[in-house]
Amino acid sequence: MTTAKRRGRPSSAEESPAATNDILARALAMFAEQGFEGTSVAALNRELGVSHNLIHQRFGSKEGLWRAAVDRAFSAVAEELDLELELAAVGVLDAARLAIVRFLEVHARHPDILRLVSVEGAAASARLDYLFEAHVQPLYTRLTAPLKVLVDAGVMTSADVRSLHFLVAHGGTSPFSQVPFARMLDPLDPMGPDAVRQHAEFVADMIVAGLRVRGAWNNDGTIA
Repeated sequence: MTTAKRRGRPSSAEESPAATNDILARALAMFAEQGFEGTSVAALNRELGVSHNLIHQRFGSKEGLWRAAVDRAFSAVAEELDLELELAAVGVLDAARLAIVRFLEVHARHPDILRLVSVEGAAASARLDYLFEAHVQPLYTRLTAPLKVLVDAGVMTSADVRSLHFLVAHGGTSPFSQVPFARMLDPLDPMGPDAVRQHAEFVADMIVAGLRVRGAWNNDGTIA
């Protein structure tokens, strides 16, 4: 005997074909574009075509959704920036160049993270604390570790390392997070693979050239 299909309100699983990764990717984009306060969970539900209570069921709250979106995005970036073995195998200047190029190429693939950090970094909040402690600080520590030898040698200070971070993470990445503006300055598509590589190498070369000027170096890239 065939059972008749039940009518009435479908289950949340039937209402929501959206995968969790799709929800988190769009949520990150909305938080990056509109900020936490400006992001509407109801609008996100409508855009995704899911049940009005799906996100609450899966993530508990808007704050829970924000954390899940941030965790997913930064986990992907951290995996793509796993450079310890490569950095340990080269001199400090080559390590700096490698890290800068890879950082820029990775973030060209994840521009919403750049926008989110800019939005959250503008004001102190519990969200900024979480973002920094859980994700930014560990990644910053890993990527800047090769520069410690330059700090110890007096070529840089710890404040210089911070300045270098802002030059790369918030200056060097700007063409990827501000694409319409970048296209006004030059018609070349900043997100094209060749353009991304060219930009990343140019930024890295300029910074490495500056570091070279500030110190005395042996031919193998070690400090004299």
